[in-house]
Amino acid sequence: MGPAPIPVTTREEDWGDIAHTLGRPGNLIRTTYHHTPFPRHDLRVVSRGVAITPGLALGSHASFARYDDGSTLMMGDLVVTADELPAFTDALRAQGIALTAIHKHLPEQSPDVWWTHVCAHGHDAVALARGLRTALDRTGTPAPRPPRRPLRPLELDTVGIDAALGAAGNSGEDVHACVFVRRETLVDEGHVLPPGLGATSAFNFQPLGGGRAALSGDLAMVAAEVQEVIGVLRQGGIELVELHNHGLTDEPRLFFTHIWAQGDAVDLARTVRRAVAATNVVPATT
Repeated sequence: MGPAPIPVTTREEDWGDIAHTLGRPGNLIRTTYHHTPFPRHDLRVVSRGVAITPGLALGSHASFARYDDGSTLMMGDLVVTADELPAFTDALRAQGIALTAIHKHLPEQSPDVWWTHVCAHGHDAVALARGLRTALDRTGTPAPRPPRRPLRPLELDTVGIDAALGAAGNSGEDVHACVFVRRETLVDEGHVLPPGLGATSAFNFQPLGGGRAALSGDLAMVAAEVQEVIGVLRQGGIELVELHNHGLTDEPRLFFTHIWAQGDAVDLARTVRRAVAATNVVPATT
């Protein structure tokens, strides 16, 4: 068996057919994979008394990477309600898209919501996108809406959060986000993954006023890192929501823990920094 196919460099215009098929724009990440968001701004979800914004934990998305063997890999994490899940699952199977994880990002939620990881690989990228859209059409995932302009600064000490985490974050209209990627070369579905695809540690801070935030995050770990990370998080009072896998064939095998907390945003970031330091990651670059 030869070496695993590797991702190739692409340009934004190379993905016009995918954007057209999905019916919404995306963005090119580090010139190697095309990322499309499907935020569930139609849902009114509450967890631990917090009204959850799309950016905090309702941000469905799918990514496409092209390879030197002419194939395309698609991976996604999609938010569906409990009522939508059965039909969505059946549609994925009918379209040849694998469902690789069903899990929670929030400790509790009303209405009941599931987060679903999907994966597909083939030589017809448009067919992959068409299959994904067919499945999403079985849900209430809304059409994209124009970004709100001008954006108001978040009521958070984002400079303090970034300093505490040791990473330059990005602020959207509802959260401040900091992302880390694994250092290792990762292989899934027999293909080398672009840095960050399917293997990020990501932390979203939603303002609650007075410097406080709701934190929803996800740490990517190999098995040897899991117990130390859990210990650090719990010592800092951060709640564990899930410990599970996102993929089926990743090498090295990755585990993910989803976390939740409310409190002073910078203090939460300091605790997260100690947990991140126990894993083999670096801050993501744009």
